[in-house]
Amino acid sequence: MVTKQLKGTPDDADLRRADSLAREIFSDVANKWALLIIEALGDRTLRFGEVRDEVEGISHKMLTQNLRTLERNGLVERTVHPTVPPRVEYALTEPGQALRRTVHWMCDWTHRYLGHIETARRRFDA
Repeated sequence: MVTKQLKGTPDDADLRRADSLAREIFSDVANKWALLIIEALGDRTLRFGEVRDEVEGISHKMLTQNLRTLERNGLVERTVHPTVPPRVEYALTEPGQALRRTVHWMCDWTHRYLGHIETARRRFDA
């Protein structure tokens, strides 16, 4: 997988630039499935099926892709236990936990303003 490289210092990682590594990372974590996976994992360690059960509507393929992307970015740790069949568990790393605090805040914001947004959409669509 080809990825962008950081040029300069982390302070130089401008999200507005198309060639920014920061923008690529933002794209990886700011999608609906990644946010829901991060919130579902929380402080827990879960198996693949448990994560799938927590994130209603996600397909096997999308869960696999998003877990791999989160693992690649160092936000999720994947542990394979040498059993038959292998037991695979997922947990948030320290940076993943830090991001989760923001994701959790976004979930709280959504609950708080859901009624307002629904009213605005109805008004706009009328």
